[in-house]
Amino acid sequence: MTCVVVVNPTKVGPDQYPVLERALVHEGVTAVKFDETTAEDAGVGQSRAAVEAGADLVLAWGGDGTVKACVTGMAGSDVPLAIIPGGTGNLLARNLDIPLGLADSAHVAVHGTRRRIDLGAVGDERFAVMAGIGFDAAMLRDTSEQAKARVGPAAYVASGLSNLPKRGFDCTLTVDDQPPRRSRARTVLVGNVGKLQGGLPLLPYAVPDDGWLDVVVIKPRATVEWIAVAWRVAIRRPHPRHMDTMRGRRVLVESNTPQPYELDGDVRGETTRMLVQIEPGAVVICVPSVK
Repeated sequence: MTCVVVVNPTKVGPDQYPVLERALVHEGVTAVKFDETTAEDAGVGQSRAAVEAGADLVLAWGGDGTVKACVTGMAGSDVPLAIIPGGTGNLLARNLDIPLGLADSAHVAVHGTRRRIDLGAVGDERFAVMAGIGFDAAMLRDTSEQAKARVGPAAYVASGLSNLPKRGFDCTLTVDDQPPRRSRARTVLVGNVGKLQGGLPLLPYAVPDDGWLDVVVIKPRATVEWIAVAWRVAIRRPHPRHMDTMRGRRVLVESNTPQPYELDGDVRGETTRMLVQIEPGAVVICVPSVK
C-alpha cells in the first residue's frame, strides 16, 4: 500500500512526520509521501494530485479545514481518505469516532472500514461537517490562531461572548420545494453531521450517509435566551422555542444584510445568499471497524 499524507505545516511540526511514517509502516504501508498545504492551496490540489498519481490511500493531517480541502479535492473518487486529527476541533473525526491519537488513527487509516459518506456543496467547495451563516461564522472569524493554539477550544468562548450583543438578521429559508420560511435569526447551520465540541448533539438526527442535510435556525434575542438554547442542547433536548429544525437536499438561505459564512470552520467572507446542496456518497472515509 502506498499513501500520500496531505499535511498542514501550521498545525503539525516537522518533527512529527517520522513518527507518523513509522506508525504507518508498522501497519503495513510500503511507501509514504508527505505533501504540505500552502496559503494558496489548503489541500484541494494536493489531494487531487495524489488520486491522479495512483495513491492507494490519502491522509488528511491537520484541522477541519485540511479535511474540508481534501474532501473537496477527492469528491467523486473511490480512493479512501483517512483523517489524522491535528487541529482544535477535529469535528468530523469526533463525529465518526476516529481516535485522536497518532498511532490509533494510523491504524484506522490502514485497517479501518471504508465508509462512503455524503458531502455538502456550496459552489465549487465541499464540506463534511457543517456550513453556517451569521453568529457562528463571526465567532470563528474573530478567534485568532494564536488563541486556539494557546487555550484550545476555549478560545471560542471570548469571541462568542463579544458577538452575543450583536443583532440578528432577517432571512428567508427555502428547503427543497417547500414554501419559503421567513425568520429573524442569529445563525443558520446546515449540517451533514450533528455533534459539536464535547459531543453536544446540535442536530441529533443528522447521519453522514443518509442523503439528507439537517438544518437548524437559531434565533435567541437576548442573553437569557442564548442560555436556554445552550442548556437544551446540553441536556439532549435540542428543540426549544428559539430553534427551528428541518431537513432537505437543497437549502437556500437569503439574508437581508451581508453576513459572514463558514464551511467546516473556514470563514469565507460575507454574503447575502448561501445555497447548499447534498452530494450523496461523494467520498470514502476510513472509520473504525465495528467490533
